[in-house]
Amino acid sequence: MVQFTATIAQFAAQGEKTGWTYIVVPADVAEQMNPGVRKSYRVKGKLDAHPIKSVAILPMGGGEFIMPLNAAMRRAIHKKKGAMVKVQLQIDQAPLELPPGFMECLDDEPKAKKAFDALKLSHRNYFIKWMGGVKGEAARAKRMVMVINALLKGYGFAEMFQEQKKEREG
Repeated sequence: MVQFTATIAQFAAQGEKTGWTYIVVPADVAEQMNPGVRKSYRVKGKLDAHPIKSVAILPMGGGEFIMPLNAAMRRAIHKKKGAMVKVQLQIDQAPLELPPGFMECLDDEPKAKKAFDALKLSHRNYFIKWMGGVKGEAARAKRMVMVINALLKGYGFAEMFQEQKKEREG
C-alpha cells in the first residue's frame, strides 16, 4: 500500500475530461505501486477515511497518473477542488461483478455475448462499470439495453457513445 497527500484538481477545457475532478498520482508513487506499468489499472484503498475500490487510474505521461473523483467520492470526503486529501492505494485485482440480469440478457443475444466475450478484459470492464454506475434499476436496465445493442452492432465502448451522440444530433 502506498500513501501520499494530494490536492484535488479540476480540468478546465480538456476535451472529454472537461470538468473532471481528480487527483494526481505522482510517477514515483505509481512506480512503487505497479512498477513499469504505463497503462490504466484499477486501485483500491482510502481517500482520507473513505474506502474506495475498483477505481481506475489513468496515465497522463511521464509516469504520472490521474484518479478521477466522482461526485459520490467527493461527497463522502466532504472536499472540493483545491482541498488536500490523504490517499492510500494498492492495486485492485478483484474482478468486477456483472450487473444483475446482464448475463441473462447476453444469453438471449448470442451474437452480443460472443462480442462481449471477445473483448479484452479492460474493455469489458468499461461496459461493466458504466452499467453499474447508476443507482436506479430503470437507469441500469436502459444502460444494459444500450450495451447489448452496441455489442450487436460490433461497437466498443467509445463507439457506443459516438453512435448515441449522432442519434441525438441527427
